[in-house]
Amino acid sequence: MNLLLLLSAIVLIACIAGSRLSGRLGIPTLLFFIGLGMLFGSDGLLKIEFEDYRLSEQVCSAALIFIMFYGGFGTKWSAAKPVAVRATLLSTLGVLITAGITGLFCHLVLGMGLTEGMLIGAVLGSTDAASVFSILRSRRLNLKYGTASMLEIESGSNDPCAYMLTVILLSAMEGNLSAGGILYSVFAQLAYGIAAGVAAAYIGSRVLQRVQFGSDGFESIFLVAVALAAYSLPSLLGGNGYLSAYIAGILLGNQEIPNKKSLVNFFDAFNGMMQMLIFFLLGLLVFPSRLPQVLVPALLIFLFLTLIARPVAVALLLTPFRAPVNQQLLVSFAGLRGAASIVFSITAAVAPGYGKESIFHFVFCVVLLSLLFQGALLPMAAEKLSMIDDKENVLKTFNDYSEESDIRFIRLEIHSGHPWIGRQIRTISSIPGTLIAAVLRNGTAVIPKGDTVILEGDSVIIGAEEYQDQDGIHLTELSISPENRMVGKPLRETELRKDALVVLIRRNGADVIPDGDTVLLEGDLLVLCSRN
Repeated sequence: MNLLLLLSAIVLIACIAGSRLSGRLGIPTLLFFIGLGMLFGSDGLLKIEFEDYRLSEQVCSAALIFIMFYGGFGTKWSAAKPVAVRATLLSTLGVLITAGITGLFCHLVLGMGLTEGMLIGAVLGSTDAASVFSILRSRRLNLKYGTASMLEIESGSNDPCAYMLTVILLSAMEGNLSAGGILYSVFAQLAYGIAAGVAAAYIGSRVLQRVQFGSDGFESIFLVAVALAAYSLPSLLGGNGYLSAYIAGILLGNQEIPNKKSLVNFFDAFNGMMQMLIFFLLGLLVFPSRLPQVLVPALLIFLFLTLIARPVAVALLLTPFRAPVNQQLLVSFAGLRGAASIVFSITAAVAPGYGKESIFHFVFCVVLLSLLFQGALLPMAAEKLSMIDDKENVLKTFNDYSEESDIRFIRLEIHSGHPWIGRQIRTISSIPGTLIAAVLRNGTAVIPKGDTVILEGDSVIIGAEEYQDQDGIHLTELSISPENRMVGKPLRETELRKDALVVLIRRNGADVIPDGDTVLLEGDLLVLCSRN
């Protein structure tokens, strides 16, 4: 037992070290987790014998629940909304087209049975968000045309579609599915999955907002339970549990819930643990000595998938939106395969209607090639296609990029004899770069205006850089996009919340302390102060 615990500690430390190294090399972090598992496995240095496909399928499927949930929870809907329709088409019809074309290739060129070829196409139909964004984050690849958000929504939501196709094909192989059964299965997967996800998010949100948890961290435990319930309830009814978990995550992640920042930090770390677990376990399960046997067909499928099937699907779906060619090419190239494909291949390997363990090594090899070549070349592809946008910040695509500004509040007590007593705020000179953000009076936070008079006994809250929340004051960022109606208007004529005050404007890298006559410009970043 002690040896196992020590080994686990070594594995975790090695995974963390590999994560830091991958950021410097610009390749997916998950590739290191796989390599470490292979190093520990049957053909590796430690020769750990592990061939339990059924246990691996159960563990990896459970871990995938939280990866799917956090994929939604970490999605910033305000950034994703403009490209949501295109991303949804890619994650549904895109998966169907990619899987269908790849399945036909496997059947007509590689000589596989039609159903088996379609099964391989379905298993490989989804892309991997973790692989794509480990590269985008580590290399700070800020992409044009909202491409980062499009890839995030697509990669986070296309696993349920690929899973649905895989389940339907495996059921057909068992001979238990008629045409009517297929239609009902599709209906059940979508309807029950969506309904359960919405219900789980609604109940979870109400509980988080109304229940006072007795200790720090219990909100995180509660959300773990929500994710498990969101998956298991529709699955019991024949629905798509992964779809439900993703929807619950995206709905909860884009609501104002207590201690959201700590929840994001918790799930970011927890999601990283799940990724380590999946990829290490898959690396442990694989036999590298068997990979050369499937290398040639796997390489052919990888090339076809990357150069033909994926680009065809992207072109068919994005061309009607007049998407630039360079964007379509990058979206095509960024379709890395990852954990979900390998987990679905294990599901196929243990299914009664199929049961061929060779599919695991086959798909594993394709995923490995995808991570090695597409992952390593993605930064270069983005640069060559002129898709890098230095004016954007890719981290703002995610909810774990905190919208709370780096402002610190300084509390100034107004005692008897203080020179500010009886003076209006507009007549008080302040240090450049600071602003009176709030006045605490008789236990209530007052949002100050120019004619607000300072009284004895008040506590004046002064805002400066390095935000730290105190006394119920909340700071958020609001970016002024080109289509925003406030562009060109002075602040006094804008339609901001009545209980909010613009305490700072970040413009072209400089900080502007605003007043009522300050005219808002395209690209301005407003720092709003309000009461929680």
